[in-house]
Parts: sequence; structure tokens; C-alpha cells
Amino acid sequence: MNKRPIGIFDSGVGGTSIWKEIQKLMPYESTIYLADSKNAPYGEKSEERIVELSVKNTEFLIEKGCKLIVVACNTATTNAIALLRERYEVSFIGIEPAIKPAALFSKSKTVGILATKGTLSSSLFSSTSVNHAHGIRILEQEGTGLVPLIEQGQIETKETEVLLKKYLRPMVKEGIDYLVLGCTHYPYLIPVLKKLLPEHVKIIDSGAAVAKQTKAVLERDGLLKNTDKNGRYQFFTNSDVDILRCFLSDVPVPVETAYWSF
Repeated sequence: MNKRPIGIFDSGVGGTSIWKEIQKLMPYESTIYLADSKNAPYGEKSEERIVELSVKNTEFLIEKGCKLIVVACNTATTNAIALLRERYEVSFIGIEPAIKPAALFSKSKTVGILATKGTLSSSLFSSTSVNHAHGIRILEQEGTGLVPLIEQGQIETKETEVLLKKYLRPMVKEGIDYLVLGCTHYPYLIPVLKKLLPEHVKIIDSGAAVAKQTKAVLERDGLLKNTDKNGRYQFFTNSDVDILRCFLSDVPVPVETAYWSF
């Protein structure tokens, strides 16, 4: 059982930012990554459609024998993870915007969050904000248009920079000192964000925390792989294989890709 792979899915390539943190922390664990780029972005879809896609992604990974599934998508987590946990016996790890640490350490008491519409409008995001942001002003900004650009590999382009300036300017004007990235695609924008934000504004994403939680749950369930031999890494996409490879170019491991459809 403990030699079975960890499953990871996202609405495209963004969740590879989570995969990299998991692989760095637990290189001995095998993983299967599923990029549903054909249906990206999830953030602009209805809750019903997000749930439908999340169920199909989950069943794909369960059929591959995964022992635990990481929902490496904020929108899928906030809209579908409760149903997934009810329906399937496998453990799930979700992704939530890191509001708690930002609220805890903010000196200006003003925190910005850049996320998709699907995440910001969810009840789970609302409850997280209420529970962890007492006395903190949360400035929400939908990152409309960013995920499609990232999916096309357009990271440091003029179009991406124009959108980011539009989204960041009001938050900076209001005095944020932390920017929370509420989408797993957005960590790939950090180099651009650092150029556009004042030096005192810190950027937070959930990747490292998710990896630690994944390891903790595997330990709890007795599913950690009991060998130091590096795991096998498999990647599946239903869109452009080269785009996925591009986001994995810095990873010194063999990558397998394939198409599937739904």
C-alpha cells in the first residue's frame, strides 16, 4: 500500500508548483500528476461543473492506484473537496489561500489576495477569512485572464504585466504589506510580481505547507513509502504536452506525458 503513488490534479499546469514542493520534501514518493488544461480555468465555471470535473479527475487517479489525492487547485478545493471526501475512501489534501499567516504577521493590518472568481465566491474561502482574519482588512482581487496566459506559457510578457499592474495597483494604494496567492498557477508569476510590488510587500503561497500536510497525513495513515529510493513520476495532460514539459524543465527527473479526454 505505501508504495502506491500520490495523486495530484489541477485545472492545468499550475499545480506543478505544488508537485515540486511535494517532490522536494518526499523525493522517495511516487506521484501521478493530472493536468486538466483542456478545461482551464476552473475559476470561471459553475460550482456544478467544477464538481463534475473534480470527480472525473479523482476517478482517473483512483483507477491509477493512488493512495492519497492532492487537489492542487484552490477553486476545486473550495467548491468540491467536501463532496470528494464524502464519496471516496482515499484521503484528500486541499489547497486554501494562506490567509492565516498573512493576517498573523501583517503590520499594516491590510492584506491582499489574488485569486480566481471561483475561489473568492466560495463558502469555504468566506469561512477561512472570517476565522483567521480578525481585525485584518482583506482586499480581494479576481485574477481574471491570468490562468489562460500562464497555461500558454506567457509568464513574463507585456500582456501579463499589464493585467498584474491593473490588479495590484489598487491593493498597493490601500497599503497592503502581504499578498496572498490564491491560485496554484500564480506562484509562476512571482518573478514578475516582485518587480511590480514595493519591496516591503511579502508574497505568500501555500505550496510548502501543502507538502508538509501531505506528509503528515501519509504518516498518520501509515502510508509513507519506507525506502529512500526515488519514486516514479508520471504526468498526464489533455492539452499541449510541450507546455507541461516547459513547466517541468527545471526538474532533473524523467517525465512521462499522455493525453486523455472528458
